[in-house]
Amino acid sequence: MATYQYAAVDKFGKQKKGSIDATTPDRAASMLKGEGLIPIKVTEANIFNKDLNLGGSKVKKRELAVFCRQFVSIINAGVPIMDALGMMEEQTENKQFQKAIGEVRASVAKGETLGNSMRAHPDIFPTMLINMVDAGEASGSIDVSFTRMATQFEKDAYLGGLVKKAMVYPIVVFFVAIAVCVVLLVKVVPTFMNMFKDMDIKMPGITTFVVNASDWLQENWFVALGVIAIIAIGIKMFKSSQTGTIFFATLAIKLPAVKNFTVKSASSRLARTLSTLTAAGISMIDSLDITAKTMSNFLFKQAVYECKEEVKKGVPLSEPLKRCGLFPPMVIHMTKIGEETGDLEAMLTKMADYYDEEVEAATQALMAALEPVIILLMAGICGVIIGAVVAPMGALYSGLDNL
Repeated sequence: MATYQYAAVDKFGKQKKGSIDATTPDRAASMLKGEGLIPIKVTEANIFNKDLNLGGSKVKKRELAVFCRQFVSIINAGVPIMDALGMMEEQTENKQFQKAIGEVRASVAKGETLGNSMRAHPDIFPTMLINMVDAGEASGSIDVSFTRMATQFEKDAYLGGLVKKAMVYPIVVFFVAIAVCVVLLVKVVPTFMNMFKDMDIKMPGITTFVVNASDWLQENWFVALGVIAIIAIGIKMFKSSQTGTIFFATLAIKLPAVKNFTVKSASSRLARTLSTLTAAGISMIDSLDITAKTMSNFLFKQAVYECKEEVKKGVPLSEPLKRCGLFPPMVIHMTKIGEETGDLEAMLTKMADYYDEEVEAATQALMAALEPVIILLMAGICGVIIGAVVAPMGALYSGLDNL
């Protein structure tokens, strides 16, 4: 699956630009039409034109959760939707989010539905939220839809925050270790080597290697930075390509260290999203389509899309889930039980709660495994440098003993 940049027009004639993940340009255009947009131009994104979202262009999940919770509280207090949107616009700190809410309010004032008004801002309001609002407006239970979406966003934000928090320590250790190595090579090694410069000592091989590396780094540091930059850009470009996407997705389910986390994360997202959507009365086919878009791993995304096509043909969801061979047996068994008992929603909710806890445990286990590996790797590099500095001292003392 590749990322495509698009330019499209909504039904109000307003031009929209953004990016979308799809298997082909035609598929991307079809997905845009499904969101009520008329595609004008669809081109494959690359490292130079891809939307990197460095400026926080998209609203955070936690902000969306707060928005949903507060919106429910306000309308449950008997405040009309127009006034509720006005209040939300005033108290929202995110300027981009605030502007979008204001435009949604203006659109609703002209007689448009809340769901369609939100649909004009796909970069702010997720497709899942828009569909839930549509379902809530149709059934007259918009407060229930917003409550369920608040829970969904809170769960996503919590698990995402958990991963980020767990990654902080190993990342800090990694960069600190690199900084220590650079200081040792640039400052410590030259200082010690000057002590042995005028002495007739044959330098050990490890010392010669480290000294040469130190000299090269001091003279060609800009080359080193350039090589690092080229490697980083190359990895980024490869990852954004379809081949790279498949490669990294496959790697995530093959490496023992991350496989457990990847599978359980996908299972949690599948169960939680399907549960939220089906509970709102959205059809299973539409729910699977939306769920597929939320999957971060390409292989799981494709598997859910294939499940959607099978369900279209009348096949029970549990069967394509089993055939894809990606999801754990529990996901398949609980889905099958839910289908047989006619209470799939309840089973999905229980499954989501279970895998949320499993993701938390898997995250902690992954970080516990990564920390010592990073420490040992960096300790080994620093140890080589320190050993190179100490080795000439041993040679010097051996020479003195022979006198």
